[in-house]
Amino acid sequence: MADVVFDRGGTLDEQKLASLLQCSVLAISLRKGYQLHDIDQAIIHCLRELSGNAYKKVYSLSDTEKLVAEAVGKLVDEKNTYRSKLLAHHFEWLPFLSENSKVEIRTTIESSDFKNIPFQVKETLKRYELFSEIARNTIKSGRQKALTFTDRVDRIITHQYAGPLLFFIVMCIVFQAIYSLAAYPMDVIESFFASMSVWAGSILPVSWWSDLLINGLVPGLAGIVVFVPQIAILFFLIALLEESGYMSRAVFMFDGIMKRFGMNGRSLVSLISSGACAIPAIMSTRTISNPKERLITILVSPLISCSARIPVYAVLIGFVVPNETVMGFANLQGLVFMGLYLLGILGAFLSALVIKTFIQTESPSFLLMEMPDYKSPIWRNVFLTVYEKVTSFIVGAGKVILVISVLLWFLASYGPPGAMEQAEQRAVSAHESQPSKGLSQDDLVAAYKIQSSYIGIMGRFIEPAIAPLGFDWKIGIALLTSFAAREVFVGTMATIYSIGNTDDEKTIREKMAAEVRVSDGSKLYSSATSLALLLFYVFAMQCMSTMAVVRRETGTWKWPVIQFFFMGFLAYISAYTAFQVLS
Repeated sequence: MADVVFDRGGTLDEQKLASLLQCSVLAISLRKGYQLHDIDQAIIHCLRELSGNAYKKVYSLSDTEKLVAEAVGKLVDEKNTYRSKLLAHHFEWLPFLSENSKVEIRTTIESSDFKNIPFQVKETLKRYELFSEIARNTIKSGRQKALTFTDRVDRIITHQYAGPLLFFIVMCIVFQAIYSLAAYPMDVIESFFASMSVWAGSILPVSWWSDLLINGLVPGLAGIVVFVPQIAILFFLIALLEESGYMSRAVFMFDGIMKRFGMNGRSLVSLISSGACAIPAIMSTRTISNPKERLITILVSPLISCSARIPVYAVLIGFVVPNETVMGFANLQGLVFMGLYLLGILGAFLSALVIKTFIQTESPSFLLMEMPDYKSPIWRNVFLTVYEKVTSFIVGAGKVILVISVLLWFLASYGPPGAMEQAEQRAVSAHESQPSKGLSQDDLVAAYKIQSSYIGIMGRFIEPAIAPLGFDWKIGIALLTSFAAREVFVGTMATIYSIGNTDDEKTIREKMAAEVRVSDGSKLYSSATSLALLLFYVFAMQCMSTMAVVRRETGTWKWPVIQFFFMGFLAYISAYTAFQVLS
């Protein structure tokens, strides 16, 4: 950040600093490209010339530290005395040390006067004593303006009342953009894949492999690609907020509020990260020093709607609210989309309040972080972030969805011996006796056959448990498969409805909208059923990868199991209540 120093009239004596540190020194600015081209040569020169005299002053060890370091070095074949000392300090959590080595190091330390924390504190103070003096002699700060641009903006952005209101407005804009800007490219993508299915059906011979391609792979692939526009827009806008420095202000603003719920300001970083994916969000809680606050943040982070839920929300919201404009500018579906995110946030905070009463700790809580100056985004970083996230979604989710699509196609296309033929006969008879249920004979045959397939048998087995929520066996299968990844729900429905529907020209949303209950001919995806399904996905722990990460971060299966059943209970009760009330 040399550009900041120079812009404020500061100076840096690079030669004097290099002399004191005994190595090459470069003042650089990534933003303005200052001296970046000299880094390679400077590193080479540093590796050749470094004598380390300054570092030896910092790393001078006491007699106890030397004895322990030498003993530890012999145990693990480490010849560098200082690195051996570091091993003595940190051996408990280092993954590359064997358990036998850890036992031997522990025995060596316990038999000496080695004091872990006091020695680390002493060394840290010595570092600052040396380097602070060096900094004072080589770096001169320029005159600080009475009120910088950042200061003036922060008076509004971090205001006690205006700050949270502005944050809410910013989030409204983000979710409106996700829904409004992505609508056209999503329609184009859906139409493209629907046309592809029709084209493939017209030129390919009738066979098992063409049916797999048309009704298995193509719908599964469509279920991935169609949501790329929404995910790209979400991460583009989030990257802009992070690059500009706004997200740090959000952490600062909500620290006091977070403490009331058993968390702290850094928990907000994890919760916001959960809007992308709960897995890195949970891993980011390592920066939270208070054990209680970290555990609560880990347990509630999956309640924040992640990008994997976007496909589910996008498909189902259209069945609950019409696509129209309210207040002259706001898209109603976009408002509901944001409402689902707010509901997840509310659920996370209320859950944290409950968990807070059961987990006790005496560790102090504090927030220490840098507030960077506001700056224009580095567009390369923004687009690299979008590219990385979109690629991760397509490749990561795509592999799972395609595998499950092939498996579902097989299970939905075949059944026990004779079952499919009998189902066809029953469908023909049912259509002749009651032709007014809203289904053509071909569609009725397809519906009966898929019910008699292997996947239909599995679905009907679990249907009694989910029927009170308004879900049928097809939705039940999607709930099971989406435990691998939430976004698999759409791919599952695309595959099932492609097999159970004879019209290849329709998109997945059109097929779901046309779906009726065979029993009475009523619309399956009514407002009641769709809202119940939305609420289920807002609260349910539909991700086995998240559970695995929680297990790794907490070191026990107790918390992920509690988390799974707690979120499952919330999901079932909320879905049941919504369906029963609206019905």
